[in-house]
Amino acid sequence: MSETFHVVSDVMTRTVVAVGRDAPFKELVQTLGQWRVSAMPVLEGEGRVIGVVSEADLLPKEEFRDSDPDRFQQLRRLPDLAKAGALTAEELMSSPAVTVHPDATLAEAARIMAVRGVKRLPVVDAEGKLQGIVSRGDLLKVFLRPDQDIEEEVQRTVASYLLPGASVHVRVREGTVTLTGQLRDTSLIPVAARLARAVEGVVDVECHFRGVGPEEAERTP
Repeated sequence: MSETFHVVSDVMTRTVVAVGRDAPFKELVQTLGQWRVSAMPVLEGEGRVIGVVSEADLLPKEEFRDSDPDRFQQLRRLPDLAKAGALTAEELMSSPAVTVHPDATLAEAARIMAVRGVKRLPVVDAEGKLQGIVSRGDLLKVFLRPDQDIEEEVQRTVASYLLPGASVHVRVREGTVTLTGQLRDTSLIPVAARLARAVEGVVDVECHFRGVGPEEAERTP
């Protein structure tokens, strides 16, 4: 069976392009272009992440290069104007950096990205030292799991533990799980769907259970 991705360390990129806090503006542009990345961590000391510098942080220098913003614009775009005059990574970076730990679940990483509005997260250890970086694309790798792997895990999770003695059949096609069979207690259907949906790589869940009548229930062990 293929490995199941459970935590950030399973999917993160371990080779990370990073810069020091004193890296000059032109070096930042060159590094982003050379490595074809849109952002990179800023480090100090023995690799502790202190911020992230992105293409968006660099663009104000071009945007305001030949403009003369009025006072209203100056007040509204004060942070961007400050970055337009910045010369080093320390002056340009977003700090503190939004980070995640290697043992965080993929769901936790996805929530951090959504809430904080970022596309990638530096992965740091307990001391804040860089371990890797995880992107939105990395989190989507779970949806590449083979249907057979998903089917086996759903079968174990739903049929073997939640519904002992029930007749539950699992089929997975293109990540969509279909649950069929007979249940004594149809109120368990939402629970079965929730457990199946929690399996990594599941795209959708469809339930087509049939309730077991009194006579059938007597014959069911």
